[in-house]
Amino acid sequence: MSEPRRLEVLRAIVEDYVHSREPVGSKALVERHQLGVSSATIRNDMAALEEEGLIVAPHTSAGRIPTDKGYRLFVDRISDVKPLSAAERKAIQTLLEGAEDLDDVMERTVRLLSQLTNQVAVVQYPHLGNAKVRHIEFVLLAPAQVLVVLISTTGRVEQRVITVPDQVTEPDLLELRQHFLSALSGTPLTRITGQLADCLVQVPAPKRRNAAALAHCLEQLAGINREDRMVMAGTANLARSTVDFPLTIGPILEALEEQVVMLRLLSEMEQDARGVSVRIGRENPHGSLSEASVVATGYGPDSSAKVGVLGPTRMDYPNTMATVRAVARYLSRILNN
Repeated sequence: MSEPRRLEVLRAIVEDYVHSREPVGSKALVERHQLGVSSATIRNDMAALEEEGLIVAPHTSAGRIPTDKGYRLFVDRISDVKPLSAAERKAIQTLLEGAEDLDDVMERTVRLLSQLTNQVAVVQYPHLGNAKVRHIEFVLLAPAQVLVVLISTTGRVEQRVITVPDQVTEPDLLELRQHFLSALSGTPLTRITGQLADCLVQVPAPKRRNAAALAHCLEQLAGINREDRMVMAGTANLARSTVDFPLTIGPILEALEEQVVMLRLLSEMEQDARGVSVRIGRENPHGSLSEASVVATGYGPDSSAKVGVLGPTRMDYPNTMATVRAVARYLSRILNN
């Protein structure tokens, strides 16, 4: 059997099955694809592919469907991830660039990715360890009430209203803001506590009680959500794909809801030379995801946080890989700006 033709037959089976959700037979392959050989030859090729565990007959039908191993070979043979169309790139850029803060960026990202792929989209928040202080704002709401705002280099905005011990004026509050901002700008959020202690020593005694209250609030804001977090969208797409999950989608939904399994999986996935990572079916070490595939890639300055999609193994891998990578690149560009 010709090795290139064998791969062509496998590619055709994967593409037809992804499109139709029906087992693929030799006659259909001859009619739909320019394989240049007879139906009998295709049947021989399919028998060889079945012996290798790349395709399987789901029931007594003459048709075949890909196995996890077959999908893996198909994905590995995708030589390059094709670029998105100009219209698709423009849609991604327009939607993401309209976001107001990091939370909005994350929400828009998963909604967009879910719509483009018809899968469940997930995105990890940028890791706090890489974030630094970008800006601090103190807004006087009442004589002793202040809105404290902390903006990190990841774009995340945290804010809280506090009551300070002593009444404060606008000029005094502005002076304290300048003092804190000068001392903390560019400081990693994980090291803000030590910097705040040094900063307080330099505050004049009459203003120190208010400064201490503001510093305590900044420390709390810096520590918010230190644990990994993710946001997702498109779980309804799973419900529309129940035929792709012969057992039940329950364990998959539980894994998504609890987040721990997905976060662990995303952290374990390493990008290949094409800039994406693909886990297919039982390649996922977590049993609850054994009937699903995950396509993900890193984003941000060090690509430590991941964005990706989860869906059935019967997935349009070329388009999904291209879309995930494109969205990740726009997401990185927006956060870096």
